[in-house]
Amino acid sequence: MRLSLRNGIKAIVGLALAGTLVLPATAQAQLQPGWRFAPPPGVTMTTTKPRHALMLQGNGQVHPQYLRQVVRYDTTERSGTIVVDTRAHFLYFVLGDGRALRYGIGVARDGFEWSGSHRITRKAEWPGWTPPAEMRKRQPGLPAHMEGGPNNPLGARALYLGSTLYRIHGTNEPWSIGQNVSSGCIRMTNADVIDLYGRVQLNTKVVVLS
Repeated sequence: MRLSLRNGIKAIVGLALAGTLVLPATAQAQLQPGWRFAPPPGVTMTTTKPRHALMLQGNGQVHPQYLRQVVRYDTTERSGTIVVDTRAHFLYFVLGDGRALRYGIGVARDGFEWSGSHRITRKAEWPGWTPPAEMRKRQPGLPAHMEGGPNNPLGARALYLGSTLYRIHGTNEPWSIGQNVSSGCIRMTNADVIDLYGRVQLNTKVVVLS
């Protein structure tokens, strides 16, 4: 009986790993955080078909301290405001009541730092990228324009800041989160920028700290 039970468990696990096992609703409801086979922190289970494979990109290449999480955050800014702490490599979406949703970010490298307050003036899904003339002069191999898609450096979403050339955007280099790597833009994993994109509205205030 013990051997039969063990073989049965192995068969079920094998089907689950192969993606051929469909759990009933009652069983799926038991897959809660902390259960033995629940997904690790930073991984979201979905039952809907993604519009693009990059929507499934998790934070597996990101240090745990930069995973998206709700934290205590005391600020005088109103709920819905975005605060970017470039030194700590964190972006905060203010929730109110002393809390914020914190994301890990990549920020400007030496010589390209900036700070200030702007508003989100445009939102774009799978944005195209037109490198500024100054950037193309520094890197002659860059294209004049690149259509949006999985190979585009702006990733899955972009939030444009005022009349500046800066954006909060996704990246196809998730390992760069927590680093000083950009020419001034704020980088997030595609999974995180998709999440933030769904929370913010046009004219949202963005405060970038030095």
